[in-house]
Amino acid sequence: MRVSKLFTKTLKNSPADEVAKNAQLLIRAGYVYKEMAGVYAYLPLGLRVVEKIKQVVREEMNAIDSNELTMTGLQRKEVWEKTGRWDDKTVDVWFKTALQDGTVLGLGWSHEEPIVEMMKHYVSSYKDLPVSLYQFQTKMRNELRAKSGIMRGREFVMKDMYSFHSTKEDLDDYYNRSIEAYKRAYARLGLGDDTYVTFASGGAFTKFSHEFQTICDAGEDVIYLHREKNIAVNEEVIDDAVKELDISRDELEKVKTAEVGNIFNFGSQKTDEMGLYYTDSEGRRQSLYVGSYGIGITRVMGVIAEKMSDSKGLIWPDNIAPYKVYLVSIGENGSKKADEIYKRLTEEGIEVLYDDREERPGAKFADSELLGIPYRLTISDRSVENGQCEFTARKSGETLLIALDDVFTTLEKS
Repeated sequence: MRVSKLFTKTLKNSPADEVAKNAQLLIRAGYVYKEMAGVYAYLPLGLRVVEKIKQVVREEMNAIDSNELTMTGLQRKEVWEKTGRWDDKTVDVWFKTALQDGTVLGLGWSHEEPIVEMMKHYVSSYKDLPVSLYQFQTKMRNELRAKSGIMRGREFVMKDMYSFHSTKEDLDDYYNRSIEAYKRAYARLGLGDDTYVTFASGGAFTKFSHEFQTICDAGEDVIYLHREKNIAVNEEVIDDAVKELDISRDELEKVKTAEVGNIFNFGSQKTDEMGLYYTDSEGRRQSLYVGSYGIGITRVMGVIAEKMSDSKGLIWPDNIAPYKVYLVSIGENGSKKADEIYKRLTEEGIEVLYDDREERPGAKFADSELLGIPYRLTISDRSVENGQCEFTARKSGETLLIALDDVFTTLEKS
């Protein structure tokens, strides 16, 4: 993609009404556009990052035999009334709307009840189980606070997965497999070393849950952490949790974190409430066991922007950066050679953003650093004369002079 053809615009200064660093950087770099507090549009560069994060998560969900689908964001009142969660006093984040005939609908903040209702049409026998389904969808939550940029939105992209099982033991096994899949996903996203499975309250979902909390100064949560034992407890359940885990509160380190995912073991509560059963091998009616598993896709993007950035801008991990290479041309001969390199990089399937603008070199370098593309290739009149180009790694800032003929092998090794 040529920068001259890309729909984006970088800004020198942060928006005056945006206090969150992740949103400041993403807006300045042209990844997102702020519609209102807690609501953002994802521009072409931002969408590329979102889709790459989704793909990492998709691959890990597929690896544990889950199937992808897409459900509707419009939800029926009577479905949620079966579990008592239509009431705003029970769930305080509802956005609700009405059809022209007066029928009141909810805008999906979660999908446990709707998917259980749907499964009545697909599960009747033990032969139909187990089954796991997941989706990527925009959720709507009427959050009281929306001041953390895309780390806490009123509209956000989420991966939610639901699994259905014939026994408690089978659900427990899949629940643990899901934890390991989540760990792999966060590791691939560059957050593995700072992300902990955390004992937490289930909130509007169930009594207790497991959260995935990433150490982050901009986070809104506080957890108590035992690094050696790999134990983490959310502050809101600390007293109950220390009893359950048989540990002393004095052993735990208090740290600030951002929640990037959570999972819930509902047991048979949800399906019993909604009347979803299956027939076992002996013809007897039995309860189903359900797990619910969520990852905030855009929230993860915000946490990465918070943690992987510096005074110059963003620093994307290679596997989720919108492009691998930022190609800069300087001078007439530099531009001719850069055109050749761009053509070959594209043909080789290497994702490259080519800054072909008639702009001063300093502005191009500043934009490349703000955008956080992992590697920059600079081809100038002088370097072409010497058969070389500059190769700069965004993360380290180190610049090397390499032969033009070595560009592709250098990128392959990076």
